[in-house]
Amino acid sequence: MMFKKGTKLYSISKGKCPKCQEGDFFKYGFTFNPLKVSKIHDHCPNCNLKYMLEPSFFYGAMYVNYGITVGISIVVFLITTLAFQLNLLQSFFSVFVALVVLAPINLRLSRIIWINMFVSFEEFN
Repeated sequence: MMFKKGTKLYSISKGKCPKCQEGDFFKYGFTFNPLKVSKIHDHCPNCNLKYMLEPSFFYGAMYVNYGITVGISIVVFLITTLAFQLNLLQSFFSVFVALVVLAPINLRLSRIIWINMFVSFEEFN
């Protein structure tokens, strides 16, 4: 199974610490509140991993965010253009709406993916 504990997909999908996969990565559950959506703990509540590995560490998550945004844009554009036969302006409006609605998910996803690129799971006894 791909989502079992010990895999990066588990940490990403559950929003858990990439090192111990027990502690929560984000301070708040999923929310659309712009003041809370990207708040992370300073350290893992379980293994004490410092999440900000270096100053401005999560600036790199912008690259991940960009890739996800491009992927979402292409998929929504193709669906609206080919499946729903919308014109170009309507398709672009649909892409814009999808990106605004999915922005909180995209932001959280890009941060958890970014830290998982640098921290691996370590099983504690």
